[in-house]
Amino acid sequence: MRLICEREKEVEDFLPEEYWSLDADFTKGKSTFTAQLVKYNGENPELKSEEAVKDIMEKIRNAECKVSAIKKTEKTVRPKPPFTTSKLQQAAANKLNFTSRKTMQIAQQLYEGIQIGQNHVGLITYMRTDSVRISEAALADVRNWLSKNYPSELPSEAIHYAVGKSAQDAHEGIRPTYVTYTPESIKEYLSHDQYRLYSIIWERFVSSQMTNAKMVTTSVDIAADDAIFRVSASKIAEKGFYQVIKLLSSKEEKSSGLPALKEGEVLSVDNFHPEQHFTQGPARYTDASIVRMLEEKGIGRPSTYATIISVLLDRYYVVRSNKQLVPTQLGKMINKILVESFPQVINEEFTAKVENELDQVEADQLVWNDIIGDFYGPFKKRVDDVMEHQESIKGFLDEQTDKVCELCGKPMVKKLGRFGFFLACSGFPECHNTKSIPLAKCPVCGTGEIVERKTKGRGKSFFGCTNYPECTFISHFKPIDQYCPKCGWFLVEKYDKKNGAYKSCINPDCDYLHTSGEEEAVIPSGEEE
Repeated sequence: MRLICEREKEVEDFLPEEYWSLDADFTKGKSTFTAQLVKYNGENPELKSEEAVKDIMEKIRNAECKVSAIKKTEKTVRPKPPFTTSKLQQAAANKLNFTSRKTMQIAQQLYEGIQIGQNHVGLITYMRTDSVRISEAALADVRNWLSKNYPSELPSEAIHYAVGKSAQDAHEGIRPTYVTYTPESIKEYLSHDQYRLYSIIWERFVSSQMTNAKMVTTSVDIAADDAIFRVSASKIAEKGFYQVIKLLSSKEEKSSGLPALKEGEVLSVDNFHPEQHFTQGPARYTDASIVRMLEEKGIGRPSTYATIISVLLDRYYVVRSNKQLVPTQLGKMINKILVESFPQVINEEFTAKVENELDQVEADQLVWNDIIGDFYGPFKKRVDDVMEHQESIKGFLDEQTDKVCELCGKPMVKKLGRFGFFLACSGFPECHNTKSIPLAKCPVCGTGEIVERKTKGRGKSFFGCTNYPECTFISHFKPIDQYCPKCGWFLVEKYDKKNGAYKSCINPDCDYLHTSGEEEAVIPSGEEE
């Protein structure tokens, strides 16, 4: 929770800076490819504005374009070890868009067994493990299968992977129980999600006992006056373990081509593509990245990664937004109280230290009673002190406002509920009136306030002016507590796959952190609720 809250603070404090990139389309014969500007006047280009990009384009538009350098590099790619619990959760999140909880639920089904024809078969080994060790029987099984199906990719000896120092090594790495049950051969017996998860487990294990792959990367520099453009392409020279990789493949591992080029060869340039970007702040944690962080810092065990995330979500300390883990106001408040009251305990070093001490207890290197005795006395004293002096947090964030209840005339109070802040009548329980909290001043009429509303039917959220129908301004993006320094309209947070989460001015006519979109609109009749 503390890690997620601290990352959120970094996200909120970050302000993007504008920069530009310049690509160009080059042609040789019938082949066209795109290269990016990497040098100008012998230095890395710093393109801070559109004007700077246009200046370069004008200077090199009619320049002769020649291939100035071609560099080829060969890289050996080694197969990865079988999955541990954390690595399986990370791969399932990145490749299959599974949450950690979903991954473990499906893995449990595969472990307990699936009806394959007349037989009930446990398809994978135990899925809660921090080891990559594989039994000799399983190694013999997979090598026998490879000798029949991919004999040229079978190493002379079985490959053994080093087990991490902190691993308990109680169970093997996650692998299929029978390699002969290939994903395709049992696809009809599995649900769609079971098939996909089983596929990556099978691929990862089988590929781990295959030969290395080799990739050749060709990098081409193209000189145009004082500018250097560069393009790179990779191809697999020897497939090796990639023979069995399908769902686990990444963009970098797929071949890309270039036409045959020679140094000194003249190319024609067709188009320039200037593009505006904004620097990206720290990314919020996802299921995959928080599990990776927990593993790196030695927090938790394979059996607890999914549970840790689930508890935060179930208690509404954290919500998911675009796969990202975002702390709620309740979560931030709980975290603040605990960090201030127990700084030595709500601490990643403390958590990792205790995990290590528990391992030493298991190995008979430390005495359990001594560890608990040293910890519990000071801790109990601190808990008693906090409980005595800590005021109840019920209603802790209630805030008096100048709003008046239109039903009974009493003041409205700002409260924190399960789904965020809202306005409630102070006359409760006699008066049950509640309202959405104003999020920003309306930038169009100036007198209304922007509140969250929902459309009829599907109940989709949007943000509109309280003066509707006189004022028809709406936004499909939630206002954040910041205003544009250029035009004064409020800022919103947007998200797309290319840029991730970023801030933008809601004003379509303002260029401050603005990319695209028409947020101002008239609500069709009958759509507002």
